[in-house]
Parts: sequence; C-alpha cells; structure tokens
Amino acid sequence: MTIGAVRHGTVSELPAVPAEDPAFAAASELARRLLDNLSRVVLGTPAPVSVAVVAALSGEHLLVEDVPGVGKTLLAAALARSLGADLSRIQGHPDLLPSDVTGVTIFSPETREWDFRPGPVFAHVVLLDELNRTPPRTQSALLEAMEENQVSVDRTSWALPHPHLVLATQNPVGQLGTYPLVESQLDRFGLATSIGYPTADIEARLVLRDGGRSALHHLKPVCTIEEWERSLDTTAAVRVAPSVAEYAVAVVRATRSIGTVRLGASPRAAISLIRCAQAHAVLVGRPYVTPDDIQAMAVHCLSHRLVTDGSIRDRSEPVRQILAATPVPVP
Repeated sequence: MTIGAVRHGTVSELPAVPAEDPAFAAASELARRLLDNLSRVVLGTPAPVSVAVVAALSGEHLLVEDVPGVGKTLLAAALARSLGADLSRIQGHPDLLPSDVTGVTIFSPETREWDFRPGPVFAHVVLLDELNRTPPRTQSALLEAMEENQVSVDRTSWALPHPHLVLATQNPVGQLGTYPLVESQLDRFGLATSIGYPTADIEARLVLRDGGRSALHHLKPVCTIEEWERSLDTTAAVRVAPSVAEYAVAVVRATRSIGTVRLGASPRAAISLIRCAQAHAVLVGRPYVTPDDIQAMAVHCLSHRLVTDGSIRDRSEPVRQILAATPVPVP
C-alpha cells in the first residue's frame, strides 16, 4: 500500500510505514530524544517545544511570535544543537539587504572570475531574529529559499543544504519601525507558535540557572544530519487514510467561509497540516495519522495564515470554532 507523501512541494509515492518498521521506530525515538533535549532548555512550555520537534520532523518552517526575553532564540539554538546541525543566525534590522541573507557575487582578482560567496541562509538551520524588522525586499529574498530550497543570485540558482529549516521570530507588540509580513510570506511558514511568560516557579529556576542558556551549553546532539534526513523520509511515509485527509481538507476549506475571516488558508496550508500531522503521529509513536493529530496541529498550522476582519484579536479562535463544528470521521 502506498500513499501520496509530499516533499519539497511535489508529490511522490512512498511506501506506508508499518508499526514494526525499524525506520519508524528510529524516527519516533529521535522525536522523543529531541523533545527531552529541548525541554531541558525551554522550561515549563511543552507546547512550543513539541511544535519545534514537529517542524524538525516534517520539514516545515517555524515562526515564533512572542515578546522579547521569553526564549525564542534559545529554542532555535537548542533545536539546531540537538539535530547536530549548523545554526546560522541573522539579526533582522531595517538596513538588512537581500544579499546579506542570500549571498553575493564578487570578482576575484586572483582567478579573474566572479565567485559566489554564500550568505547565512546556506545552513541546515537558519534563525532570522525579528523578521518583521527587515524591509520587504529582504523578507522576499527568503520566499524562494523557503519554498524551493534554493536561492537565485545574478541569474544563477544555488541549491541550499538539505535538510533546510528556517526559524523566524517576531515581536507581536510594539510595531514601530517594523514591516508586517505579507500573506505570501506567512504562508511559507508551515507552523507558528508562541512561548509565553513562565510561571513563577519556572522563572525562579531560570534565574538560578536551571535550564535556559546554562542548559544549552551542556546540550549534546541526539542525531546526525543523515539520521535527521532519514527521519524526514520516514515521517513523509506515515499512513494517511483518505477519510483523515478529507477531514483535514474540510477544516482548511472552512476557514474560507467563516464570517470573521477575510482571507482563509490556502491549499499549501492543507499540505502543511497533513505533513505536521504525520510528524505529530511519529512523536506519539503511531505509524498512521488520526483526526486527533489533525486537531493537535490545526491551530499551529492555520491561525497565522488567516486575515480576520478585526472583530477578533485571537486568530486561533476561528480555527477552534471550525474544529468544534466539523464532523470527525469515524474509523
């Protein structure tokens, strides 16, 4: 039995993963080790940690929206270190040029040829801090990289390393001097999450250097790049029943007809939702997707893509209403 597994924007036929498959067991174990590693650094916030693991397993890019100082950058650094990947950090600011991200072609007097100098986007894990502080031209430089896993400089296309994961952060308050992300940019992020303020006891642990940056210094990789890549292939082959796929599509399509939403989620969002549901199934140790996986990932996959009419402040509210109203398929 085969399923249509989506990868790099195309559909390829991959064999469905049986429960006893060693590759699935390895991917599921990798997910648990990632979760444990990240939880040592980002304390008391299981939801964003789980979402970061789902991003790593699904290959979907992640947007973290939250106030300064709650651990957004720390989460990205811990994920890269746990994956055994190189982390490239780009600090967003109004003077950042597209070439500061993608790279530049320079004439070499020694060889008398034009040499391409890769930019920081040429890393397995790329962190773009405060993305909304970068001007639109620089934001748009990421579109090709995030969708096609390549960048074009001076009419030449350069392939990015695989796997390639972009994590971006932005501060949702204090918009002075920022450039709001356009809908096409937001749609490239398969997932969005926030961390929030810690509880008093967790904050006390952090000030006593339990977790946080102190824990990051002692963090060890839980896999190699090759093992991460194999887990992506395994996740893409997790079984999705037609009824579950139809349920996911129904949820996405409902965002286009709800009264408080001016612009609903795209077909790309439906693909992202299935990918992330597959990764969530791997995280919980199940070799097939259920409606529970769709429901667990829907808010993270869809909310940031919606354009509301201004009557609601929480963009997750329409998604929760849709989940409550959409019939769940019976196995």
